[in-house]
Amino acid sequence: MKKLLTLIAILAVCGTSAFAFGRQTKNTEFVLVPALNSQSVQQNRAWVGTFQIVWNEFQNNIVKHPIKFEGDEKNPLVKELNKQRFKADMLSKNSYYKTYGLISPELKNQIETELKERFNETSDILGSIDWTPAPEKYLVYAMLKKDFKFITAFDKLKPARFSKFFGKVNYFGIDENSDKILDDMVTVLFYDSEDDFAVSIKTNSKDVVYLYRTDDNKTFDKLYSDMMIKKAGYMSWREFRAQDELRIPDINLYRMQTYPELTNKTIKGTNQMQISDAVQTVEFKMNNEGVKLKSEAAIAAKCSMEIADESAPRKFYFDDTFVLFLQEYDKKLPYFALRVYDLDLINKTGKPQVEETKQETEKNVNIEQTEK
Repeated sequence: MKKLLTLIAILAVCGTSAFAFGRQTKNTEFVLVPALNSQSVQQNRAWVGTFQIVWNEFQNNIVKHPIKFEGDEKNPLVKELNKQRFKADMLSKNSYYKTYGLISPELKNQIETELKERFNETSDILGSIDWTPAPEKYLVYAMLKKDFKFITAFDKLKPARFSKFFGKVNYFGIDENSDKILDDMVTVLFYDSEDDFAVSIKTNSKDVVYLYRTDDNKTFDKLYSDMMIKKAGYMSWREFRAQDELRIPDINLYRMQTYPELTNKTIKGTNQMQISDAVQTVEFKMNNEGVKLKSEAAIAAKCSMEIADESAPRKFYFDDTFVLFLQEYDKKLPYFALRVYDLDLINKTGKPQVEETKQETEKNVNIEQTEK
């Protein structure tokens, strides 16, 4: 019996092109990478197009030119994201939601309402955003949701070990007891050996699941390219035959990832704008019935220059150097101007209060004598 399909190396649900770029210290974690060609020391990693979608929106509609960081103009991740290899139009419109705007409680409510209406979903990341309004404080947000079934549910197989790891995991697929109808869902892309092969699986939607068995630890774009090159050069049976077998493990993963390498850096050509938050999530489930994928991404940005809070009281205290003008409303020029630097000096030039008091007293005496 052939050993078939014991490792999923790539799953291309969203398309064929979309945070090495991620700072990781261990090789025992699962991470999200921000670009399809992102390198990572992590053996377990995933990419999904949502972060590229929010980057595109941020670049096109807010920054409005290719993004570069001051002092870090050659940042390889920024350079790659700016290329926009993956775009929203590579997805069906009913499978994603995206928006952007000035940060405010109203924008938060709008996003939550529209996610409920479109996907009957809630967000895992909106609650962590600072929604306090301020000038030039923006949010770009996207959600991708896929929920599709295999044309026919695969058979559940006996639990077995995965690779060299101890413990058993749940599998589904096709064995000698399976109905032939399951064979029709599977297409062989190539089969070069028991450790180097790939298949595609049809679903009840436009989505196709690709599964590629390989030990190569390359970036996702190279793995996908290798798979397609091998497919093009394969000259043998592409049908899944009666004697063939298929074994795929159940997968149930969740990850929230931030990308600190993109935050708190001033963007050139802007009003000292910086990305304050760059976050992405992925929730992926696959079993014998089908696939569920939910992913969110958000970029929050703000102007790093201090801007007055419009809701705070403004104190117009002329208690330091100032200038005063007097002008008739229908004239072009003022008729009096005064710059005050040393108020005490200026006030000393005024007529003594005693002189004014003497004149006022004399005036009152004259009035009294006239009345008599």
